[in-house]
Amino acid sequence: MAEKYKVLYYVNQFFGQIGGEDKAGIEPMYKEETVGPALGFNGLISEEGEVIGTIICGDNYFNENKEEAMKFILDIVKKTNPDIVVTGPAFNAGRYGMACGEIAKAIVEQLNIPAVTGMYAENPGVDVCKGQVIIASTSDSAAGMRKALPVMANIVKKVVKGEKLGFPEEEGYIPQGKRLTIFSDKRGSQRAVEMLLARLNDEPFETELPMPVFDKVNPAEAIKDLSKATIALVTSGGIVPKGNPDRIQSASAQKWGKYDVSGKDGLGADYCTIHGGYDPVYANEIPDRVAPLDLLKQYEKDGVIGKVYEYFYTTTGTGTSVGNAMKFGTEIGKELKEAGVDGVILTST
Repeated sequence: MAEKYKVLYYVNQFFGQIGGEDKAGIEPMYKEETVGPALGFNGLISEEGEVIGTIICGDNYFNENKEEAMKFILDIVKKTNPDIVVTGPAFNAGRYGMACGEIAKAIVEQLNIPAVTGMYAENPGVDVCKGQVIIASTSDSAAGMRKALPVMANIVKKVVKGEKLGFPEEEGYIPQGKRLTIFSDKRGSQRAVEMLLARLNDEPFETELPMPVFDKVNPAEAIKDLSKATIALVTSGGIVPKGNPDRIQSASAQKWGKYDVSGKDGLGADYCTIHGGYDPVYANEIPDRVAPLDLLKQYEKDGVIGKVYEYFYTTTGTGTSVGNAMKFGTEIGKELKEAGVDGVILTST
């Protein structure tokens, strides 16, 4: 009987059955057993392979202590010497996706061991590792776990055996942006004309070079009289009251904050940045450099604008998924519209 291939599995605190957001700060640990999705995955590969253990780490801990977490995880991989490592699936969870992506990428690049993960296409972790790691395409929530695991298991089986994977749409993984040479019995001009004719006749066809699709947002009408307008300040620069009372994440944000600035002439020393994507020194020195409440207040005094809205809105943009960004914008925009705000100054970094 052939020896089974060994799989090492990585999950976060939630899927590791430790706890929810309250346990997101736990340090990495290793269990020589199948935990959470590792158990289901093990059943799918049991004839040929086995999950030898599960690494568990809190999402916040990994993203805020990356060097220490990565050292622990890579040490476990070296000690257990698996044939392949599986992380996730992370679905559309940003912090979890970033951890899954960075861990898988490091294992491939530093240890030369293959890795497979699973994510929703808009997870920020996709861009971190798609060039090095096969990412199974999943739904945006854990409700898709039953569909995700079999896809990941089939990919793992082929990768371990050294079999060539088919096209992304056939195997169920996210395109890696690689162009491969393919031989066809029809030359390019003939294929192009056939696609053109199919399009003109409203017949189905599939392009050989799909283009990215970008959202188009129509600009709002211009404010007619700024001297009477109420202007709000919103930032994705991670500027928060010192102590970060709402525990907004430094990357892959899952929430936004709202703070009363009606009695302030500027953010000043009461605020700082928790953003994980830029050097915080100058922002912490003068937070108004990122979110210029001081200038808006001066414009209010000078009569340039009618009024600065009493609340300031903030989150972090680095690694934040498109889905969450749209959700934040919709929620904040609804509040501002209901409050009668006329315009918004939106700053990044």
